[in-house]
Parts: sequence; C-alpha cells; structure tokens
Amino acid sequence: MAQYFAVHPTHPQPRLIRQAAEIVRRGGLIAYPTDSCYALGCHLGDAAAQQRLRRVRGVDHRHHLTLMCRDLSEIAAYAIVDNVQFRLLKLATPGSYTFILRATREVPRRLQHPRRKTIGVRVPAHAAALALLEELGEPMLSATLILPQQTTPLADAPQIRAALEHELDLIVDCGHCGTEPTTVIDLSGAAPAVLRQGKGALAALGRAAAL
Repeated sequence: MAQYFAVHPTHPQPRLIRQAAEIVRRGGLIAYPTDSCYALGCHLGDAAAQQRLRRVRGVDHRHHLTLMCRDLSEIAAYAIVDNVQFRLLKLATPGSYTFILRATREVPRRLQHPRRKTIGVRVPAHAAALALLEELGEPMLSATLILPQQTTPLADAPQIRAALEHELDLIVDCGHCGTEPTTVIDLSGAAPAVLRQGKGALAALGRAAAL
C-alpha cells in the first residue's frame, strides 16, 4: 500500500522530500507532481522498478521514458546535445517540454529506445519535483501518469490513490496539477519534429514555432 505525503507545492518540506528520495533509492515506484501533470518516477538504475513503471503505465520497451533532470548540465551528461539543440533547450528549460535526444553511454541500454538509441529528457518547473531531484542528486526515470486505455493523465493525488494505491510505494500530493502533458519534440533527426503538442507553447521556442 502506497505511503501518502502531502507536500507544499512551492515550499516543499525538506523532511518529506528526504523520505521520498530514500523510497526512490530503495527501488520504490512513486507518483509525483510536475508543472504539466502528475508523473510516475523511479530510480534510473533499478531495472525491476523500471519494469513496474512500464507495467503500470501500460507501455513496452519501444515507448520512450524520460530522464527528469535538474538542469541543462545534467541533461548533457545523459544526452548528446549540439550547439543548436543547446540553444533550444535553454529556451525551454525548466518547463513543460520533453526532448528526444541520442543517449550517451551514461544511459543504460535498457532505458534507450531499442532501435534509435534515444532517450527523453526534461527539466521540470515545479518546486517539489526539483527539490526531489536535488535530494536524489541524479535524474529520475519518469513517465506521464496516464493509465492504460486512457488518454488523459490523472489530475490529482486522490484520483491516483483510488486507482493505484496497491501499485505504488508513494504518492506525493501537491494538489491539482492539470491534465495537459508536456510538448514532446524529437531532436534526434536531421530536423526537429513535434511528436506531441502539449502544455509547452511552441511560440516560446522561437524557431521551433515553425515546426
């Protein structure tokens, strides 16, 4: 049965953040808030937790998972970023955007897309999510909290608790987070491609607005 932490959305309690990070380190699967909607998260080095995340989310190994990162420098450790891509990421981070990039050797092969060798990366603009990442000291493997056979993310912690109380180890409640997922932009090819138009506005990215 999942633990349930009520965390302040702008001034997260350090004690609860430390406990949440320890649950992740021990292999726990959590639901936590972001600036777009709630997400599932687990330790990037835990293969069993990754499989649990995929099972709850209802996706196979071909679905891109996301490394939720603290900042651009952390993204650059896990994804190959050229100068043009860096400028685009700088405009969009932190924020409601997920970017698909070629993975570096720091990313375990089981986390990469099996054919394309790519990974999703993101820097959230949510105080509780950033505090958790800072406490972990490394990215957290994540996916939008959309249940199988549904198209809309779960909007708040009580919904998550009702649906997944026995599937998760922790639910971090920061109130309503909305139901609009991130905008997903693939930067792994010859030209940027919008894979999903979500909360992140394309107009905010300058040249990317023409995609």
